[in-house]
Amino acid sequence: MNIRVILIEMVVFAAIFTAIVFIIYDGDKKHSAAGIHNYPPDIQEEYFKTHERLDVSYKAKNVILTKGLGILIFTGILLVCSLVAGAKTFRQGFLLTFGLMAWIGIYDTCFLDWVLFANLPMFRLEGTEHMDKAYHQKWFHAKGMLFPGIIFALIPATLVGWIVMAIR
Repeated sequence: MNIRVILIEMVVFAAIFTAIVFIIYDGDKKHSAAGIHNYPPDIQEEYFKTHERLDVSYKAKNVILTKGLGILIFTGILLVCSLVAGAKTFRQGFLLTFGLMAWIGIYDTCFLDWVLFANLPMFRLEGTEHMDKAYHQKWFHAKGMLFPGIIFALIPATLVGWIVMAIR
């Protein structure tokens, strides 16, 4: 597989992921169960003091649908990445996809969550604007990247590996 292509794909995947995050958190979309689900519990509790309480657990219908849609979108994007990079076997497709998912998890945590989410007012939920310390919880985001992030990464990696094996 071509390393130069993979490095370019890492940059493009990060740009696409960033665009998706900004679209999801634009306006009232961040107030959906799937949006609030990604906030630390203390921010959620403060928000629900003044807003209608929504089910933001992993069992919530909107959260499941959003995560499922994310898996499908990532599988499509990463299948193209695997094929362009030259993956020919299940193992190559799986490893490249899992590597790109790990990369996006690190990028999401270290840049989007720790820098942008923590500092840009557009990501603050109404009534929680004063909770600066809560928005800077690095461990909350790091834990999310590790679990369920790793499990989430295994799904598109496996799907891409199977599809690459079937195509090639």
